[in-house]
Amino acid sequence: MSTAIRAGMSRYLQELRIPETLYHVTADMASGHVTYTLAGAASDRSTLDFQSRPGFDVDEETLELPRNGQSPVQVHTVSRKEIALALMQHGRLTVFKGAACDLQALKDQVALRQNIVAWTEHLHWVWPNGGSANWNTRYWREGTPLKKRPLHEALLDAFSRQDQYAIGCYTATKLVITQGVVDYYRRVRANDSLSSLVLLRIQHDGDPLVHIEPANMWDFEEDFDPSERDRPGKLVKIQYGVAPRNFVPGDWVYIVNTDPNTHHKTGYEGSNALYLGRDRFDDFYNDHDHAYSYEEKLGEVYQWRHGVFSRSRDAAKIQPLGPDDFQRLGRRPAQGGLVKGYRVVPYQFGYEVLPAIVPKAPADKQASRDQPAVL
Repeated sequence: MSTAIRAGMSRYLQELRIPETLYHVTADMASGHVTYTLAGAASDRSTLDFQSRPGFDVDEETLELPRNGQSPVQVHTVSRKEIALALMQHGRLTVFKGAACDLQALKDQVALRQNIVAWTEHLHWVWPNGGSANWNTRYWREGTPLKKRPLHEALLDAFSRQDQYAIGCYTATKLVITQGVVDYYRRVRANDSLSSLVLLRIQHDGDPLVHIEPANMWDFEEDFDPSERDRPGKLVKIQYGVAPRNFVPGDWVYIVNTDPNTHHKTGYEGSNALYLGRDRFDDFYNDHDHAYSYEEKLGEVYQWRHGVFSRSRDAAKIQPLGPDDFQRLGRRPAQGGLVKGYRVVPYQFGYEVLPAIVPKAPADKQASRDQPAVL
């Protein structure tokens, strides 16, 4: 890493109000690699409590988001500071190499993640509850944007007229990520070249919401097709080997229902979750004041094995959980927990060589995962 980049990095962290006392910088002279790591113990890998840590001074930021035919809205969301701190925390290594060894690549990754989170903050889509999905037919036909409508308008409508959309959480997760990425490069970054790159990838097969994630995200499922294993995602990739309780705002996380009796119940196979920072995970349907804590998310999935599918109707069936239970449930499924050991993260658009995308799978294969899903 050049001296100029290191100096720029120092200025950027100062801009985010991250003092030098909070991180260490180590350099490998042979490789030229420079690593930024939080100053805590290597065994400290959690990012969930940054808002309450002494000296971190993590606050929220306010962003203005547009609406179709309506006034823009002010949204309080995760700060760029918290995202940068989470990227430096022990428990995972985020690498910026080659062309991505550029301060703007880091700034883009931080701001892109913030934009994805901002679009997730105040959602109240309709939960299908086992029924069919519903889309505003002025812009969509069964989850595919109408060709006569620009993609960014169709996406924005789903966030402007939310009561006209009944979708499961798998589709909701893809919709938020797609909106966050498209909007960032088109409106926030206002970079025509990168915006065109994003649009070419997601419109490659004529179905923007299909295959935004890599196929091997689902290789643990019983019906996984091995021939799909090498298919990359259009917008996101997998980061493996992430420690428990380590989440960067904007991460897509999967929490598995490991109970053999309820796992096959439609909509209760597991939970697609987006981390919003501040120990908050998405609430696409505003069932819980727009967010769930980490323990609430874990508890939600765990309680399904006890027949708790409605916390009000099935309250008598809820089993109490303590700190040791949550520690166990936060492990990977192979270790007795529920949380997959990977995170699905945005590409470094414009700074890494993106894998070539391939035609989508037959409609019947894709449709199976678009059944109404879990919260």
